[in-house]
Amino acid sequence: MTDKRYELPDFHPEDPAWYLRDPHSIYARLRRDAPVYWHEPSGFWFLTRHKDVFGVSKDPRTFCSGKGFVLSSSHDEMPEAADLPQIPPSILGMDPPDHTRFRKVVTRFFTPAAIRRLEARVREIARESIDAIEPGEVVDFVELVSVPLPVLVIAEMLGVPTSEQRQFKEWSDDLIAANDGDLEAVARVGQLFAYMIAQALDRRKDPRDDLLSAVATGQPNGSLLEDGQLGIFGMTLLGAGNETTRNLISGGGELLMAYPEQRAALVRDPSLIPAAVEEMVRWVSPIKSFRRTATRDTEIRGQKIAEGDFVVLSYSAANRDQEIYGEDADAFDVYRKPGAPHLGFGVGQHVCLGAHLARLEGRVIFEELLARYPTFELAGEIERVRSTLINGIERMPVIFHA
Repeated sequence: MTDKRYELPDFHPEDPAWYLRDPHSIYARLRRDAPVYWHEPSGFWFLTRHKDVFGVSKDPRTFCSGKGFVLSSSHDEMPEAADLPQIPPSILGMDPPDHTRFRKVVTRFFTPAAIRRLEARVREIARESIDAIEPGEVVDFVELVSVPLPVLVIAEMLGVPTSEQRQFKEWSDDLIAANDGDLEAVARVGQLFAYMIAQALDRRKDPRDDLLSAVATGQPNGSLLEDGQLGIFGMTLLGAGNETTRNLISGGGELLMAYPEQRAALVRDPSLIPAAVEEMVRWVSPIKSFRRTATRDTEIRGQKIAEGDFVVLSYSAANRDQEIYGEDADAFDVYRKPGAPHLGFGVGQHVCLGAHLARLEGRVIFEELLARYPTFELAGEIERVRSTLINGIERMPVIFHA
């Protein structure tokens, strides 16, 4: 049983700046001393053990998403802005049976078979982005390698006109910044919201074989979605389909520079790349955490959780749990044989809808990159995204050697 009076003064997970230091030393202390930790300043429980994060994720009756899923000091999903229309709940903030019905509207686009059919196009986009690299010169890995592939693929899946796809990168960034209180970003999210509604209504008149048409014509609750529901569904698909994979690729590139012997192994044997991508997801944990709300009085590891308490699931901490990944859990190892699957894509009803797509994009970009540039090195300081939600890199200067 964890003592609720255990205090950790240096722990501030509701502050985006806190993550710019190394949070993993704190996570290690929590896993050891207080795996079910009460964070008094903001009033929530913080879980750091794989078993506990897994268990809560698989129990939506006891731990719901419908009262908020994003960690913030105020527990609000997004700051208010005068020019932002009322936004209905995202599918990420739904519980069964609504979540199940909404998810089914677009599931067919994300099945393993559907994703396999995208590989040729994914590889084409990957090669085009790598073509833009100037060997021997300092370039931004994020801009040239990480950004183009996921944003262009999800934009094409949504059915967005080519001329407007570049705007999606900026809008996707705004979704993350808005979560952490950037009011200018919140206003721009309003533009994205209106755009998604307009596009979906256009698809309702003239359906096509794309994600927005499926959203526009779907009837998860027996009737067509209202305008606000169309907007938030489209926004969620954009953010989930782009931001997480971008940060997987950026974090993966950072790891390959930090562990050159692992990179050399992948160059020698590209068949290891799928396993390396899984290890990248585990190590990077593109989503830091989500939160749940207890629907009844319950217990975790003997600690009493009261109805209405917020419980934060730290995927970053759980994915370094030594009980699961061994004493070298903090290391990047493409040969790792873990005792349980990583939680980088979540688990349970909210397991990442685009996990197969992320795996394909990660595999293809590193197959193409390492075939063309078997060595590359850091050429400056890494600038990280300030966020309570995502483990992201803003800029990473790199020199590629042909």
